[in-house]
Amino acid sequence: MSQSPKKSADQTVPTSTDVARLAGVSRATVSYVLNNTSAVRISEPTRRRVRAAAEELGYVPHAAARSLRAGHTRMVLLPTAHIPVGPLYGTFFNELHWALRDLDYTVVQYGSLGLTGDEAARAWAELRPVAVVSLGEITLNPRGVQLLKRSGAKAVVTLGAQRVEGAHSLVMDQREVGIAAAGHLLERGHRRIGAVVPEEPGLEIFSKPRLAGLRKAVTGTGATVEPLAMRYDEESAAALAARWRDLALDAVFAYNDEYAQLLMRALQDAGVDVPGHTAVMGADNLLMGKLLRPRLSTVQLELPPGQYLADLIDRLVRHPSEDVEDSGLMGAYAVPRESS
Repeated sequence: MSQSPKKSADQTVPTSTDVARLAGVSRATVSYVLNNTSAVRISEPTRRRVRAAAEELGYVPHAAARSLRAGHTRMVLLPTAHIPVGPLYGTFFNELHWALRDLDYTVVQYGSLGLTGDEAARAWAELRPVAVVSLGEITLNPRGVQLLKRSGAKAVVTLGAQRVEGAHSLVMDQREVGIAAAGHLLERGHRRIGAVVPEEPGLEIFSKPRLAGLRKAVTGTGATVEPLAMRYDEESAAALAARWRDLALDAVFAYNDEYAQLLMRALQDAGVDVPGHTAVMGADNLLMGKLLRPRLSTVQLELPPGQYLADLIDRLVRHPSEDVEDSGLMGAYAVPRESS
């Protein structure tokens, strides 16, 4: 009685030699095709034949071996955000992921919650990424940048309010958001302006400079700015709304559209007319703000497309000694609607 061959956990792993044999090409051709090498011309029929053979055999190139041949990985490390950055930034980073994939990079998100700058740099360096994009939640210092570069990172890019020596710093000046909001509210004649400061940990990297921008814009105008602590929940918004008349404010910049929507509803529930008694303004220009009644005035942030940052990373990887000027990534302007 014949028995069918057993499939076991230790069955032979397919190799590039097996793919080459099935496709009728050399191992070098298999490597060129599966590693997307552009330096060698391979006909499209041959590429399709190699890919079909690899798929049939279940062959996947070995990332470590590929990195060894290239002298570096194709991994771009992005520390995951551990604070709520909102839909606007989420869209930007999704675009970045897709653009890097199109450039044949592997994007790895690293959970860095609880790590300090030096601890994070050491943890990231262990993975030997070819590039690191630090989003500003963890403050890298020059020592951490050099550690990453010594471990093989050809590009260390920081996004945040501060420039970092040794890194290519793309400054996102959140003060511009507060300046734009204040400019609009001052134009409408408001002089007693509240500023929501979220109590959620981590958001101070956005809220502090936005508050600073608001204060800078009202300097010399006779207007005042009153910081207002608020959590992102209905109870906190209701508590703030309950004492609103005692605050004697005629406008409020509510940090972003999500906090503005929450506060505006609480004000309306407390009988405070918007905008008759108090103008309300957010930031980020989210779709939901247009659906509210009154429609929410906001600040539109101008972020570059994710392709811009992906192309910068690719250029730095290919030409690590190239000087890239530090530059600003963000502009901001007011979008007036009914709430102000």
